[in-house]
Amino acid sequence: MASRAIIPLGKNKTPPANDFDGEGEDSAAGRGIPIRAISRAISVLQAINRAGSLNMMDIAQASQVPYPTACRIVQTLLHEGLIEREETRKHYRPTPLVRTLSQGFEGHGEIVHVARPHISALTREIGWPISLSTHVGSSMVLRDSTHALTSLCFNEYHPGYAMPILDCAAGLVHLAFCTEDARETVIGSLSRFGDDEIRHVLGVLREGALLDGIRTSGYAARGYNRFTLNPGKTSSIAVPILSGNQVHGCLTVAFFSTALEIREAVRELAPRLKACASDIASQLGSGPVG
Repeated sequence: MASRAIIPLGKNKTPPANDFDGEGEDSAAGRGIPIRAISRAISVLQAINRAGSLNMMDIAQASQVPYPTACRIVQTLLHEGLIEREETRKHYRPTPLVRTLSQGFEGHGEIVHVARPHISALTREIGWPISLSTHVGSSMVLRDSTHALTSLCFNEYHPGYAMPILDCAAGLVHLAFCTEDARETVIGSLSRFGDDEIRHVLGVLREGALLDGIRTSGYAARGYNRFTLNPGKTSSIAVPILSGNQVHGCLTVAFFSTALEIREAVRELAPRLKACASDIASQLGSGPVG
């Protein structure tokens, strides 16, 4: 996922050395000030990893990093062995060394184990792919999907694929059904680091009508999704996996935007997706999963 919001550091004087040692309440980390170079490097690596292979121009566009800066970051990632240049064309792709970045990550094993047969059965029934995602920071992260089980998709998606929480149906569902404290934590973080577009969306969310509507209907829908491997080609509907007030994760059904109009898709697919989420929730333990 490309980083869409970085606080400009401006022309302030260089902070004292102890601002960078990560210790104490007065450190840069304690004040929540991001290091822009690191944020941009993460955006570049995520863009390459998500697409699988990109040329320099696409890397700069996908990561929303200025082209000269993106070039320097790519050279650094090459030096560190995290990416490599393809032999036959000027494209860059991740290397197996990227996997070392996720060695400390604990997957959501129980929910994946429980959900897999249900989402597989639903895809066989309706034809469209189903994704299971959970909330991480300001993103919704894919845990499992059935894209490989159907021809009705443009690409396969694999665990770890991340989407901005405000730009996907699953993210809106999570924000609607999570606790108020959890929601305010996400909104507060995005408010500090977001651009004008993000702040506008957050203003709409704070008004409450959108999230109230999602809670009432039990789903969220997004047309012409931007943050996919084929931007603008698919639309989606998402529902929560709920046990009481605990959001375990979200299920999303994706479909070609030209094949189904949103209202028709909601009428045909939302009830089946809700039933699938309910069956998964009933099998999960009572403790938090995601």
